Amino acid sequence: MTDLVPIILFSLKVLTIILAILIVYFSFKSTKNFSRNRRTLILLEDINTKEELPILYWENTVGRNKHCDIKINDPAISREHAVIFRRKEGWFITDTNSKYGVFLNGEKINGKTKIFINDIITLGETSLVLKTADQSKEISSNKEKLFKNVKPLRPGKILFFITLLNLLFIGETFIIKPNSVINVAFPIIIFLATCWIFFFISKYLFSRATFEIENLAILLISIGLNVIVNYKVELIFSQLISIALGMICFLFIIWFIKNPDNVKKFRLLIAIIAVIFFVINLLFAKEINGSRNWISFGGLSLQPSEFIKIAFIFVGASTLEDLQTTKNLTGFILFSAICIGALFLMKDFGTACVFFVGFLVIAFMRSGSIRTLIFSCATAILGSFLVLTFKPYIKDRFAVWGHAFEYPNAAGYQQARVLSYCASGGLFGVGLGNGYLQYIFASMSDLMFGVICEELGFIMAMLVALTITGFAFFARGQSIKSRSTFYSISSCAAAAMLIFQAALHIFGSTDILPLTGVTLPFVSLGGSSMISSFGLLAFIKASDERTYAIRRN
Repeated sequence: MTDLVPIILFSLKVLTIILAILIVYFSFKSTKNFSRNRRTLILLEDINTKEELPILYWENTVGRNKHCDIKINDPAISREHAVIFRRKEGWFITDTNSKYGVFLNGEKINGKTKIFINDIITLGETSLVLKTADQSKEISSNKEKLFKNVKPLRPGKILFFITLLNLLFIGETFIIKPNSVINVAFPIIIFLATCWIFFFISKYLFSRATFEIENLAILLISIGLNVIVNYKVELIFSQLISIALGMICFLFIIWFIKNPDNVKKFRLLIAIIAVIFFVINLLFAKEINGSRNWISFGGLSLQPSEFIKIAFIFVGASTLEDLQTTKNLTGFILFSAICIGALFLMKDFGTACVFFVGFLVIAFMRSGSIRTLIFSCATAILGSFLVLTFKPYIKDRFAVWGHAFEYPNAAGYQQARVLSYCASGGLFGVGLGNGYLQYIFASMSDLMFGVICEELGFIMAMLVALTITGFAFFARGQSIKSRSTFYSISSCAAAAMLIFQAALHIFGSTDILPLTGVTLPFVSLGGSSMISSFGLLAFIKASDERTYAIRRN
């Protein structure tokens, strides 16, 4: 029987990897097999050519640019000329600093202007009449179906496979450390019960039609939890609480932003609260591991900067009718400067980089200006140069970059161990709890990717990286179909922040980039990071055109 143990253990590892790959594959495949048909809300008809231009979204850019929602080939029209958008009070149009302006029924508009059916909108030399969708000559009179006929793999089945995956992890623990299996299994079972409750609440209480993105997050959490619980079981319970809070945060954000008007209404308040959080952090936070970003009270510790990521998306993406205008960007640039400046004062440079990437995505999607990006990047490079010049201790941290094995017992200690133990893990890993990297400082947070490589193998570690990367591709694909520009911008920014944070973690711990000490989203130990990751995921979920659809059994 003893001779069979290695064979059984190897078989469990292979089954675990195959099952994880299938879960990721079917989850992402499901997002493409199930979508709502685009429905024309109203339409514009060219008075001269009688060409019909359908309006499909809540916010629609109008201009010559090929990326505009309503593209008009008229040399007298600006590249981004106007925005037509819907609000609770009706439909509106606003000029976006066009060269010749926007005329409504022969009069030039100034700012946000309400429009009605049969109104004539003149842009450049083109005149368009606003009509209802049922006045179209091209749209079928048959009632449009909300969903395509192709259905996804039922989300409950994917969650069942994730449950099975966790049982395989428990089986691996039973073989490696039989005396610890009860201590390991108990919190994992609690976690699975929480996930199923989360699923049923989403499905029946909130009538969510899909659950793929949530399942992928649960998969990532499962991998991290099984590593953590085999290291120190006492760490797992605070993580379980954070997961539950993260799920609540996820559900709340999706509910709150169902109506984008809520975002604009509370935008200023959210920005003020975020700044207050930073002020409290700078006044009362204590420095841990070189960064002054931890506030402790009642035995609990949290990182305010993690929660401000969510506020940053709220404030940045709530463009609404002010798309592509200088006025629209000014307040956000100021808010971004305050956030990033505060993070530098807190010495949290990794998080500052994550915020900066989010800023670049939002600034570009809101303005469409390459010059804005170039100016922002030039400012960041200058700021980095000044920091390295006047903060020599930071320069010392960067000196080891790319030279970890030259300082294996000094500044390169962590990176050198990560690289060595990653190699020892091979394709399938040495087994849960059998690694040595877990005993290195910050292994379960800043070095988690290395721990996964060592204990679960290179294939599983790559699957984790590809899953997080998949969030970005999903957000990009949904951004062109979202009913509101707010969902498009917020999802792309949230995905960019998640994937860039993951890149800093993975490449920093493996000495490809400087080690900045950020967590791996959904996987690393860290309550604030877990809640923040769920918050960012909510923006990605909201961009999915099916999220607010009525569920069909």
